[in-house]
Amino acid sequence: MLEVRDVSVSYGAIKALHGVSLTVEQGQIVTLIGCNGAGKSTTLRAISGLVKPSAGSIHFEGKPVSRMPPHEIVRLGVVQAPEGRGIFSNMTVRENIDLGAFTRSDKHAIAADREKAMELFPRLRERISQNAGTLSGGEQQMLAIARALMARPRLLLLDEPSLGLAPQIVQTIFKIIRELNAPPPRGAGTTILLVEQNAHMALNIAHHAYVLEVGAITMQGPAAQLAASDEVRKAYLGGR
Repeated sequence: MLEVRDVSVSYGAIKALHGVSLTVEQGQIVTLIGCNGAGKSTTLRAISGLVKPSAGSIHFEGKPVSRMPPHEIVRLGVVQAPEGRGIFSNMTVRENIDLGAFTRSDKHAIAADREKAMELFPRLRERISQNAGTLSGGEQQMLAIARALMARPRLLLLDEPSLGLAPQIVQTIFKIIRELNAPPPRGAGTTILLVEQNAHMALNIAHHAYVLEVGAITMQGPAAQLAASDEVRKAYLGGR
């Protein structure tokens, strides 16, 4: 579904990614783990068109996207819920959710998808008319995901969904990620690329995993295999 091949990204004189390659198969949860500053968010930003690679290629369902503007990539079905949630604090919860459908004009289907989002995140239904800035951190993360779902993603990019959240809320967010990925009728069957510092949680729900260190992929394989790796356990899972 997604093919990232030898992608490099620079911010001025600083090279953030060095020939990164990864693949996401349809129906999978693929996770990208690594320390803060490793280049995980930059990888997602390159895929979603927010930064342009200086080298390499990105293909989604066989179509080159690395030179496309972000809104065209969204139209193809690649949608990102950004790190830090990126919600509009002075707009209501409903207004934030509806912004996720900015590429669509099918009003009845938009209303139906909004209702699905409310079923997935009951807390947002209770706060639908509140300004988003009044929500808790966990509720803002739910809102960011709900907004992304309004674009009907075929590939959902999640950037640090557990960042700064209490453990109980993290459990809830990851449960929802599992539900989104589950095949119909239980879930939406959404393919997910998950960037996450909580390596334990990420490896527990992912099918395949990549380790990114200083802008380069250093390990990859089935998530369960990486979770059992002594190197990964020592670096990311608190093992000895």
